[in-house]
Amino acid sequence: MSSTPRLSPGDVAPDFTLTDDTGAEVSLSSLRGRKVIVYFYPAAMTPGCTKQACDFTESLDSLQGAGYEVLGISPDKPEKLAKFREKDALTIRLLSDPDKSVMTAYGAYGEKTMYGKVVQGVIRSTLVVDEDGKVEVAQYNVKATGHVAKLRRDLGLDS
Repeated sequence: MSSTPRLSPGDVAPDFTLTDDTGAEVSLSSLRGRKVIVYFYPAAMTPGCTKQACDFTESLDSLQGAGYEVLGISPDKPEKLAKFREKDALTIRLLSDPDKSVMTAYGAYGEKTMYGKVVQGVIRSTLVVDEDGKVEVAQYNVKATGHVAKLRRDLGLDS
């Protein structure tokens, strides 16, 4: 098992088209001209992922006001994502990456340590893609709790 190469600031963000929780297709390239926060999380409706999604939802208005779009990506099927949105009143866009190809392209799938064991899995990661489709921020192995607040500070959004 090896880990996939990670992206760094300045890299071109791999384009993707994934299905969201409503069944619509969303492409990264269709969001050019806006900054996009792409975050990868292991599973809908688990405690950490719920906390993170709720934090992004609470911050969405101010993030969008600052010119950011937020896309949450997990391997879950669109039907499960729709339930996740409904259950937790999420307003961010949730995308389904069932074959993990986008996660792999972004270095967000690979070896990680869980409970002391090395396993293959989704690496909780957040990347910020700028208006031209380049990686501006790449954060891997982020904590579910407190991450959005830290990201906002990193982006200079909290006064």
